[in-house]
Amino acid sequence: MASTRSFVLALLLCVCWGTIASAEPRPNILLLMAEDLSARIGAFGDPVASTPHIDALARDGVRFPNTFTTAGVCAPSRAAHILGMHQISTGTQHMRSSSDPAGGYVAVPPAHAKAYPELLRASGYYTTNEVKHDYQFSGVFTSAPFPIFDSPGSADWSGRAEGQPFFAFVNLMETHESGLYPRLFEAWPRSVTTLGVQLMRLAIGHSESVTNPADVAVPPYFPDTPTVRAAIARHYDNIHQMDARVGEWMERLRDEGLLEETVVVFTTDHGDALPRAKRELYDSGIRVPMIVRWPERLRPPEMEPGSEDLRLVSFVDFAPTFLRWGGVEAPTHMHGRDFIKGPGREYVFASRDRIDEVFDRQRAVRDGRYKLIRSDVPDQPGGHRLEFRDKTDMMRELHALHAAGELTPEQRLWFEPPGEERLFDLEHDPHELVDHADDPAHAETLARLRAALDKRLAQIGDWSEEPEAAMKERMVPGGEVPETAAPTIQIEAGRATMSCATAGASIGFRLAGGDWRVYRGPVPVRSGQRVEAKALRYGWEESAVASARVAP
Repeated sequence: MASTRSFVLALLLCVCWGTIASAEPRPNILLLMAEDLSARIGAFGDPVASTPHIDALARDGVRFPNTFTTAGVCAPSRAAHILGMHQISTGTQHMRSSSDPAGGYVAVPPAHAKAYPELLRASGYYTTNEVKHDYQFSGVFTSAPFPIFDSPGSADWSGRAEGQPFFAFVNLMETHESGLYPRLFEAWPRSVTTLGVQLMRLAIGHSESVTNPADVAVPPYFPDTPTVRAAIARHYDNIHQMDARVGEWMERLRDEGLLEETVVVFTTDHGDALPRAKRELYDSGIRVPMIVRWPERLRPPEMEPGSEDLRLVSFVDFAPTFLRWGGVEAPTHMHGRDFIKGPGREYVFASRDRIDEVFDRQRAVRDGRYKLIRSDVPDQPGGHRLEFRDKTDMMRELHALHAAGELTPEQRLWFEPPGEERLFDLEHDPHELVDHADDPAHAETLARLRAALDKRLAQIGDWSEEPEAAMKERMVPGGEVPETAAPTIQIEAGRATMSCATAGASIGFRLAGGDWRVYRGPVPVRSGQRVEAKALRYGWEESAVASARVAP
């Protein structure tokens, strides 16, 4: 078994999806992604946060404070991250496809779309994922398309072959919005699976109280009440608990002698687990902290430990950057760029579509100072009723104060229709409270951002031009999920060649009952060996397993 596994691994290191860029040993990549969190971290200047382990990571790495997700909510953001493509051009833009009030469905991205961990895996990496997938074309907690991860339910890399590099994706659930519920997981929506609830309970637990509500800063768009302060303080407590898990993963790297062989990236899936942050296109919803720590041999000369880099980074940039670290050429259809070696960004883009049971459609473009948010549903305020969010005491109080007329004008804005366009000067108005869209002094800036947004939408396409019901019918005709065609296996001259009639399907294979691998080219086989193959297009049902035996 060991010899077969090593043989296949050696083959995959040479036959890969992209181009291996170097013969140098490739680094491991550990991605630590927290839930629902803005830069409430000591190393990013927050005086209240108790984050000693993340702060230590920042001292050894580089902080990227201008990192932006493509959505202010998890499933669309995670879909864009894993595919390296904006969610509006892959059919993964609505939150969440599996819980569509009109009937859940599995999104089907374009045939050419591939998750970057699959491309790393095809090039020889051992790929893992802990707890959460939530890419819209997979289960939230329980499954991911088989080609993407060797170990889809655990970030443990111990199953890899000797010398095999790994990509480990760790989801840090402690800071999730549900951690602010009065009683954890009280009356979850029926759309959340029982297993999902159990996993979240195990992941989050109960945070130790380390934050004094009197110490937290209350932004001007919130009323300064005991309820609001208690919610923000509890969020900090959850952050402290999450920080401890970061420390555990870093300790494991040290204990196993892997720290100087591993690039470590810490970030979050979108902004804070608080009202007017999560789900929104304000910076509080899409601006996230990021830290990158390189092994000394791989650290770019300009990336001094403990420094800060102010360049704009989008979540769609992760895929091409990670692929380069792994020696794999990024597919040209990806929307991002290598955020270290690539040309600097002038703009980042984000979008918001249906949020659970509430229809909306917003598009945003941001440069280093200004942001334009375009609303195609101009009468839809952000502070609408929402079953999941309304379970927090803070949100319930905000609704009550708004109904009683007890909010200030700044605090009422979120509950009022946004209009068709909003233009914010983030240098002078970081909380995005003053709209300059109608200000003649900002007409040139408005025109420039409009043009940038229109150009980008034309380049990548926007699937929300089509109603969700029609898009769903196109992807899942009649509500029936298509089944991927079974692959064919041809054996000739000691090599097995595999193909699948389904466009865009990934093929997995194994030899003599060994581990499943991603097929990328003819596979050497031995006399009498059994060859099995299966196929999957993202969003479709997995194919039947085909098999063949090499003639003696």
